[in-house]
Amino acid sequence: MNKLSVLLVAAALAWPLPAKAQQLDLATVTCKDFVSSDKETIGLILMWLEGYYSDQDAKPIVDFDKMKTDGGKLGEYCGKNPGHSLITAADEVMDK
Repeated sequence: MNKLSVLLVAAALAWPLPAKAQQLDLATVTCKDFVSSDKETIGLILMWLEGYYSDQDAKPIVDFDKMKTDGGKLGEYCGKNPGHSLITAADEVMDK
């Protein structure tokens, strides 16, 4: 093996591995967990839910007004039903 190959292998082995990606299983999140999350997490979850509940043939448009409205409905439902799963709540309130 030439010097360059040895250096490349050594550099690859010394390179820090990326941290494990953070994951959130929405099937296990309760309404109480959702409403007590930080603003950024709530926003990310709402964005994901909007995509999940949109029609397969929907245009690739992010409707922030709809997301705000659906988020309000979801927050209201979750406030009244803190023990329900977030997905159950979303099934009830997200416009389909």
